Amino acid sequence: MRASHGVEVADIFRQYGPDYRGSHPLSFNQLRTMGAIEACRTSVLGGHRDKCDAEDCGHVEASYNSCRNRHCPKCQTLQKEKWIEARVQDLLPITYFHVVFSIPSQLNPLVLMNQKVMYDLLFRCVSETLVTLANDPAHLGARIGFISILHTWGQNLMHHPHVHCIVTGGGLSPEGDRWVPSRKNFFIHVVALSKLFKYKFLDYLKTCFETAALIFPGGISHLVEPRAFERFRSAFYYKKWVVYCKPPFSSAERVLQYLGRYTHRIAISNNSILEVQDGKVSFRWRDYADGDKQKVMTLQASEFIRRFLLHVLPPRFVRIRHHGLLANRSRKDNISLCRELLGTCKTVTDDKQTPETWQEQLLRICGIDVTTCPVCKKGKMRRIEVLLPRRCNDPPEQC
Repeated sequence: MRASHGVEVADIFRQYGPDYRGSHPLSFNQLRTMGAIEACRTSVLGGHRDKCDAEDCGHVEASYNSCRNRHCPKCQTLQKEKWIEARVQDLLPITYFHVVFSIPSQLNPLVLMNQKVMYDLLFRCVSETLVTLANDPAHLGARIGFISILHTWGQNLMHHPHVHCIVTGGGLSPEGDRWVPSRKNFFIHVVALSKLFKYKFLDYLKTCFETAALIFPGGISHLVEPRAFERFRSAFYYKKWVVYCKPPFSSAERVLQYLGRYTHRIAISNNSILEVQDGKVSFRWRDYADGDKQKVMTLQASEFIRRFLLHVLPPRFVRIRHHGLLANRSRKDNISLCRELLGTCKTVTDDKQTPETWQEQLLRICGIDVTTCPVCKKGKMRRIEVLLPRRCNDPPEQC
């Protein structure tokens, strides 16, 4: 494949995926993800043909359906914007903090073999740590709200599971009759967060082993023996568990901008891929260990695919979760009460409204009008034909 500024993950999968699938055992979910990304916005998924209604134009254009797979680099923009728009109603006129929880890298092989169990465990320990310490009067003494977002990658695409949390800078008093603000530029000391997070995680990990919730295939098969697992687990009490808290956001708008960077992000965007040539993939990455410098990494295509597939989540796994004041079941009531106590009059509106088409949503949220003719810029594109899904062994168009 030639070097190109338009190279996408889908192109890499189409060219090198068949050989990779033939030589590597993959889960059904990984195979399905690869297939969805390869087929995205091609004739494989079908689509429609539109024609400009301007008499002096008549431009005809085919548009193909998106795969809507959550790991696809091309299918996240509108979903992200819709999610962020829904969160506007939840914002309070307060400080928000960004807290990140990560685990020692030596746990990664166990996590990879037990993704659903271990990712759920990670979410649980993060949530309980924040809630427990925030409820403690020695730290805040209030019921907070936060959104937690699982990321499984580092900048180099290697496995690096960690959870980003956007946390309210304060919360409701135990009686629910007043707002308790955090200190202006300080949430909870990261040493306290790290210590409690570590102990909770390792305690629950022991329970997972004792209830046979874990499996130990391949290179971690020795951990199936109880004494070996206990030695493995106990060693993490002496390792550093990294939890850090970034400076608070200056405004509600900054919170939304930041959320947009983290919520529907995937392991790598198409914009980061520089070229694919001679069986190698080159992409931009940021080396935090070297002064946050931007660098270029080149990998064999098979290694690039392997790293990408490390981050395919278990089916139906929820990677964005809401807790405390922002928990889905009681969020509207909690936000209304918080606004009342904070002295703001904004109310939470009802989500029910006339359903919009995706074209209307794209225009309203992103300002992109896909119904306007891309050639004459005056006429409207009108649908003239529905294109049925095409198998890849049918006469090709964009298979």
